[in-house]
Amino acid sequence: MSYQVKIPIFEGPMDLLLHLLDKNEVDIYNIPIALITQQYLEYIAMAQEVDLELTSEFLLMACTLLSIKARMLLPNSKAAPEEEELKDPRQELVDKLLEYKLYKEKAQAFKELAIQQGKIYWREVDEARLLRMFPLPNPVGEISAADLFSVYQQMLRKIEKKGEFFSITREEMTIQNKIALISRLILEKPNGLSFTKLLDGAKSKSEIIVIFLAVLELTRQGSIVLVQLSLFSDIQIFLKAPVIANEKGAQAVEHSVS
Repeated sequence: MSYQVKIPIFEGPMDLLLHLLDKNEVDIYNIPIALITQQYLEYIAMAQEVDLELTSEFLLMACTLLSIKARMLLPNSKAAPEEEELKDPRQELVDKLLEYKLYKEKAQAFKELAIQQGKIYWREVDEARLLRMFPLPNPVGEISAADLFSVYQQMLRKIEKKGEFFSITREEMTIQNKIALISRLILEKPNGLSFTKLLDGAKSKSEIIVIFLAVLELTRQGSIVLVQLSLFSDIQIFLKAPVIANEKGAQAVEHSVS
C-alpha cells in the first residue's frame, strides 16, 4: 500500500519560521525556541524524505536555531553583578523576522495593487479625430488679423489726440534741510526728542538715510547729545549739555563722531 506525503513549500527559512509562529500562535518577541527548533527540524527531515530540494539557507538556519537553543540552556554568569544584563540570544533572530515580515507585507500590498491595476483597461484616444469631430470654437469669431490691426491703429490715434502727459516730481531732500528740521524739533521738545519717532516720520528709505546723516553731522558739530538710558532702549536727542544719570543709576552716553 503506497501513500503520498505533501508538505508546503516555503520561499526560505524566514518564511518557514513565520509559518511556524503563526501556526503555534506565539508572540514573535518571545519565541519558544525549543518548540520552534523541533518543528523546524521535523520539516527539514520530512523534506529530505520526499526528496524536496532545500537550499543551504535552510540548513544554516537550523544550525542557528540549535545554537540559540544551546545558549539559552546555559546558566547566566553571576561573577560580575554590576555588569549589564546579558543580551537575549533570540534578539537577533527576532529583528530579522520582523524585517522579513515587513518586506513580505509590503510585497503582498504591491501584489494586490498590481492585480487591481491589471483589471483596468485603457482605450487609446485619437486626439486628431476628436478635434475633427468637435472643432474648438474661435474666441474672436470672424475677426481677422487685419481687423485687430485696424483697431490697434484707432486706439493709437485716440491717445495722440488726448495729448495727456504726466510728470513725476522728485522731492528734494538735503542734509541741511533735515538739520534745520531736527534743530527746530529739539527746541520744541527740551525734555528730549525720540530718535525712533523721528525716523517713524520718514516716508521713504532715502529720507531715513538723510535723517540719520543729519543726526551724525549734528553730533559731530557738538550741537546735540545722544543719550541712551539702558541697553536697547530708545535714544533721546538733547541740545548741548548731556544728561548725567537717572534715578535707577543708568548712565548717559554722549556719542560724537570725529
